[in-house]
Amino acid sequence: MIWTVYLSGEIHTDWREQIQAGAEAAGLPVEFTAPVTNHEASDAAGDVLGKPEVAFWRDHQSSKVNGIRTKTMLEQCDLAVIRFGDKYKQWNAAFDAGYCAAMGTPYITLHNDDIVHPLKEVDAAAMAWAQTPEQVVEVLKYVTTAK
Repeated sequence: MIWTVYLSGEIHTDWREQIQAGAEAAGLPVEFTAPVTNHEASDAAGDVLGKPEVAFWRDHQSSKVNGIRTKTMLEQCDLAVIRFGDKYKQWNAAFDAGYCAAMGTPYITLHNDDIVHPLKEVDAAAMAWAQTPEQVVEVLKYVTTAK
């Protein structure tokens, strides 16, 4: 079985690449999907439909266009990894975690211990909490290859 793993959340560090490289090095039977990780492109996703003058409506329109990809990929994944980083509050990541929880899709949270308290409900529904990409790879190794 090839597992589809959706990599959600923070887009300003190379955590996705670290997990992908670790999984490849371990020969894990996984394929990865992700949201658009180019911040400017994501913010402009709806501009093809006309760029609203009011920032709220531009964000609203782009969110809906991005949502087509996010919703589809979350619904098709076997497992999600949801990263909460330090630079921004990733409300979209929290939303993705809630969506996974509602669908019954298992997910792993990935974040530092200094935000355990604000993420307590998100972590409570997660199947695992990792603090490093290497820990995520070890979990993937176990769930995809354990006999």
